Amino acid sequence: MATNDANNPTHGRTLEHTRRANTTGAHVATAGVVVFLIATFLDWVSTEGADSTSGSGYETDTTIPLVAFLGIGLVVGLQYAATRARGRQHRGLSLTAMAVGIAAVLLSLSYVFDAPGAFERGADLSTEIGAWIGLLGGIVWSVGAGLLAKEPEGDDDWNDTTTTEARRTR
Repeated sequence: MATNDANNPTHGRTLEHTRRANTTGAHVATAGVVVFLIATFLDWVSTEGADSTSGSGYETDTTIPLVAFLGIGLVVGLQYAATRARGRQHRGLSLTAMAVGIAAVLLSLSYVFDAPGAFERGADLSTEIGAWIGLLGGIVWSVGAGLLAKEPEGDDDWNDTTTTEARRTR
């Protein structure tokens, strides 16, 4: 079990906390969320014909702004963890941000290929620029969160070879 203090009483020596997460991934994820948020307010679908109309992601589907607002909360958490956590990140939060980023990619892809609900709406919907920008934002968001998630999370014993070897033999 990892301890919070720098002195590890099990082995009678001080552990070094020299490795900390590179926060570039958090910044990339933040940029991706901002792009996805902007895309939410752009046109995602339009109709053709005499009564042609278009709808932003915000107007088209409540799931789109929900994902964007969830992304804002996640990157606020990532940025806070970068300043407060021992290893400058929290692995669970990074993986959650990546999972929601992947959901944003899939949501955007669904609008790129065929707008969900077009049959129920009785309209032939065409994809607009917002879905493409949302796709780009989701990809950047997912990649950034993945970059952060691959970093060490600041465990007390992550580079303590004695403890690591002891855990492998259990």
